[in-house]
Amino acid sequence: MNNNAYPYVDGFVAAVPTANKADFIEHARAAAVVFKEHGALRVVECWGDDVPEGEVTSFSMAVKRKDDETVIFSWIEWPSRAVRDEAMPKVMQDPRLQMDANPMPFDGKRLIYGGFASIINE
Repeated sequence: MNNNAYPYVDGFVAAVPTANKADFIEHARAAAVVFKEHGALRVVECWGDDVPEGEVTSFSMAVKRKDDETVIFSWIEWPSRAVRDEAMPKVMQDPRLQMDANPMPFDGKRLIYGGFASIINE
């Protein structure tokens, strides 16, 4: 049930080496430019500040956070899934986001992501 008046959202959670915070910010800013050029409405990157450890589940457990890492929580808002689906192949091929130009300052194998249809946006 996606109301087309609501944005489509790609969400991300990852563990970033705390020492790489400045590199992560640089990486994320460069990526945000590319996403917005291809139709994203907004790119939000959040650095973990109050992320409790869980006993059964938690952000830290989900990304197998190590002691020297910080959890990040991010999302990209798109006007619709159709815009996202059309843009994403172009974003992934953009030379500014290739590993030699903008390497990920974290372990991409532990990145959790997914696309979400907004159902409430108040």
